Amino acid sequence: MDAQAEARRIGGALVVRGVAAILFGAAAVFWPGLTLVTLVYLFSAFVLANGLVNLVGSLHQLSKRSVSLPLRALTTVLGALEIGVGVYLLRHPGVSFVTLIILIGFMLIVRGVFEIVAALFDGGSATARTLMVLAGLLAAIVGVVVLFQPETSGVAFVWLLGLYALISGPLLIALALDILAVVPSTPVRAARR
Repeated sequence: MDAQAEARRIGGALVVRGVAAILFGAAAVFWPGLTLVTLVYLFSAFVLANGLVNLVGSLHQLSKRSVSLPLRALTTVLGALEIGVGVYLLRHPGVSFVTLIILIGFMLIVRGVFEIVAALFDGGSATARTLMVLAGLLAAIVGVVVLFQPETSGVAFVWLLGLYALISGPLLIALALDILAVVPSTPVRAARR
């Protein structure tokens, strides 16, 4: 697979993650009176989308040598973990609020650490690496705040998650656009007469 096709695949996956984040964030911010079960389903869909994108991407990269083995392994583990959390929440929509807070907090911290590590070891443009570090720091900070503020009221918790998603979604889309802009396009062939 050539570099242009690989960039389109990665960019497309990032756009899917970004759009999922924006949709989740909009629902959380503009519909703050969510019931716990609705929030569980929305977060499950969000985490499953992220997990599937990561797992499929890491499995696709197994045959490639361009991505380091530790980074591929981390992507696989993160994807499997996100899918596991998403499936658990879908199968147990009546989880307690505290359980949901713990799962969300740890998922955000793990995602944040992963994105920072990936930015440091992945060869990309300076803009892409900066955006990944910003997204990782944002996820880790929100995860820590969520874990250490379990007594936060339901609406404030939902708003915090929504704002995180509304900020990280556009960051992911900007990262996708940066990846697509770096790869040179194929020259257009002159039309035959």
